[in-house]
Amino acid sequence: MLSHIFQFLRSEDGPTSVEYAILLGLILMAIIGSIAVIGTITQESFNYSKSEIERTFPDFGV
Repeated sequence: MLSHIFQFLRSEDGPTSVEYAILLGLILMAIIGSIAVIGTITQESFNYSKSEIERTFPDFGV
């Protein structure tokens, strides 16, 4: 089993796999960060719209 691990690490596939894994991790972090920022901006927009509707139509308070 140990010889298979050393053979994998010595071959060119090992470093390439690690590079792809790091790249995939960075891409996923960028996607998750973008979704979090867009979610925050959307929530603020909805909260602003809600407060403006409530201010404009106080009799329809929900």
